[in-house]
Amino acid sequence: MTAASDGLALVDALRAGGTTEHVLAVFDALPPVDVGEVLGAWLGAGVPTGHPFDGLLERLGWHGKRFAGTEDGHPLVFRGAHGTLWSVDPGRLPVALLTRRPGLARLPLVDRAFRGLLPLLATRAPRSRLRTVEHRGVRTTAMVYDAVPIIDVFRRVDDRTLLGVMDLRGMPRPFFFLLRRPPA
Repeated sequence: MTAASDGLALVDALRAGGTTEHVLAVFDALPPVDVGEVLGAWLGAGVPTGHPFDGLLERLGWHGKRFAGTEDGHPLVFRGAHGTLWSVDPGRLPVALLTRRPGLARLPLVDRAFRGLLPLLATRAPRSRLRTVEHRGVRTTAMVYDAVPIIDVFRRVDDRTLLGVMDLRGMPRPFFFLLRRPPA
């Protein structure tokens, strides 16, 4: 197998999901990523582990993340009506409430209401920064949110794919996601 096919097989396995412990073991085995490798646009997808947030971002139209520079991160990019991309300000979202009651976001019509509110939640200003941090004994790149207590830590799956783990204060288990470079 080539490194590319190994990466694709791992991505497929992660998309299928697993336990938190299994995905953490995969994360720990992956190499770190440098800040410069994270710059640019990314498509996002959750990694199912039984976490209360599994599938939530996708249901709301999550597109991914965008980093124009180390100080210019857009952590939550959503696809709205007619395919419009919106960078959402995480500080305008009820993160504390969703941490305590994640099922609220799964109520009927919440996804439609969220998409309708995207213009009010959107920002052009950066809402996160990239930093090198030590996480689980390895120095790697992380995205630090400006307004909410979240740090997303990244490891490299392959040249086009990152595995991320969201560390949210008050959430006992990590939430996992994949970031893939869009097709050229």
